[in-house]
This record gives sequence, structure tokens and C-alpha cells, in this order.
Amino acid sequence: MNNNMWKQYLQEIGAQIENNIVVSFGQAKAELQQVMQGDIIADLSHFGLIKVTGKDASIFLQGQFTNNVLQVTATKHQLTAFCTHQGRILMSFRLFKRQAAYYLLLPKENVNAIIKRLQMYVLRSDVQLTIAEDLFCLGVAGKNITKTLSSYLNQEISINDSLTIEDTTFLRISDLLARYLIISPNVQNLWQYVETQAHKVGSNAWQLLDILAGLPQITTATSEAFIPQMINFDVIDGINFKKGCYTGQEIVARVQYLGEIKRRMYLARIENELVPKAGDIIYNEQGENVGKIVNAAPYPESESIVLVVMQVSQVKQTAYWQIGETRKILNWLNLPYQLPVKLVQNN
Repeated sequence: MNNNMWKQYLQEIGAQIENNIVVSFGQAKAELQQVMQGDIIADLSHFGLIKVTGKDASIFLQGQFTNNVLQVTATKHQLTAFCTHQGRILMSFRLFKRQAAYYLLLPKENVNAIIKRLQMYVLRSDVQLTIAEDLFCLGVAGKNITKTLSSYLNQEISINDSLTIEDTTFLRISDLLARYLIISPNVQNLWQYVETQAHKVGSNAWQLLDILAGLPQITTATSEAFIPQMINFDVIDGINFKKGCYTGQEIVARVQYLGEIKRRMYLARIENELVPKAGDIIYNEQGENVGKIVNAAPYPESESIVLVVMQVSQVKQTAYWQIGETRKILNWLNLPYQLPVKLVQNN
């Protein structure tokens, strides 16, 4: 199967595609409701995959990423990030292994830039970086989705585990709701099987699940805007502080052990039909810049849900997102995990 064949199949079953992204299957608001109520399946072709091979691949990646690459195996995947020397995140992604190769799952628009940046560090290492154009990605989630997949696989997958059967890899994501990423060169048969038990949804629905779970995705708009702790990577297992040196490690470690973090990521709701964009500024009542939106997704009833990095001293106070002359207040929600008390109190 190639990209054109898969795109054609999606269109045949009702996919509304804009800029190569499945935005919906014709009922955008109803699809968002299904996220909250039932099992879903989503095409994630707007994500790309970087394949890393070579005898030095694990050592090379270990020296670049915030998490411990050596803990990634055929059965374990992880959330991690690639930083500048100043400790600022260039890109966040999920790292997994299949058929002896490492794979980085990240927004497709950033694939070429990240390959180019990583290539700068390869030097004489035996490492090859390529785009895995033959693989496709699906997302499935819901209260009963584990039962559906277990029936298909004849086994269950534990949280943060991965499983590759023949040419298909399943990654279970850590979340209050059962969620899985499925990577394969031929996803049509699996789609047709799951679709009998789940509702087809667009990319916004999957983004909404990530946001509600407090799982950020750094994109072009926010590249180099945050250090890992600002987007709570220390809380959601995106950093390993015992692994040793990597690009930006000195800054990241200093923040962790001296408690100098002044910004953290929080969850909020905005009552407005227009969805904010990643990188949009958040203001306080005095009009001062106190935060930045990391990710945003539409929510049922003409609202948006956002992940926003805020000054710790300003959080839970009145803050606004502004579009033109219109200001919309942020209604603070609880993240599904606790933030470190020490780092909040020291600011």
C-alpha cells in the first residue's frame, strides 16, 4: 500500500482531508463527542516516522535525547525529546523499536528538519537516518478498545509496552483511557476490523485525547520555546536524570536539582468557536505576557481545550487568550497527574 492508495481508501469511507490531514469524517462535533463516550479509530498520517539504523544507533541516540534510549526495546517504548545545547526542546516524539531499528514518531512537517539536525551529530558513527515512508499510523482508544484489540491479537498489551507481530507494531500509551498507536505498512485490514467496534474520527479528536491526558506535542510553532520541565516531561516520564550526558543535559539537570523552574504546563478551557493555535500568547489582566499555548483542540459545545505553559506565579489567576479585539478567559482544569510541589513553591 502507498500513500495515494491509503488516502483514496479514506476518502471512499468519508474522510474529509485538508492539507493531507483527516480533519473529520463529515461530523466533526459528533466525533468529538465520541471521544468522551465511545471507542474511536483515527488516521494519524499527519505523523511521520524517522528510521534509525546502524551498529552505533543506540549509543548515538542516547547522546541526543532526554530519556534513556537503552531502555527502549522491542517490547518497551518511551516519550522523549531532542533539545538544543541551551536545553530548549526542538521536538518531542515517541521512540520505539521494531525489527532491530529505532523509530521516531513525530509531526510529519518536522521530519526533514529533525533528520537534518540529527545528521549534524552523526560524524563518523555508523548511523543511518531515513524517512520510513512505507509505514502508516493509526490511533485507537476507548473503554472497550483493549478487548477489541486483544481479540484481534489473542493477547493483551500492558501500558507503555509495545508488540510487533509480523509487520505491525502496537504501542500502548499511558493514559487514564486505554489508547494505542498502530504502525504498519498495511493498515487497511486492521482499520476495517476495528471500525466494526469503533467510530471513525478526525485528527482533532486524537489531539483532544492527548491534551486531556496532559501529553504535549512540540511543533514548529513552539520549537525551542520550552525546556522539558516546562511541559511536565519530568512528571510524564519524558526525562531520565540518571542516564548521563546528552545535548542540553546540563541545563535540564540544573533546573531539576536547583528548583529554578518558573513556568509549568497546565490544562484550561476556552469558550470560543475559533480554536487557538500553538504558540499563541496568554495575557494577564494587566496585559502582560504570562504564558504560551502548547497545543489546542476543539471541544464539544463551541469550546477549546488547551495545554498552556504559564508562569507558576500566575497560574489559577485570571488569564486571557486574545484574538483581534476579543479577549477570552481561560477556565482552569485539573491535569490528570500531580505536579512537583517543591518546584512550585520555590517560585
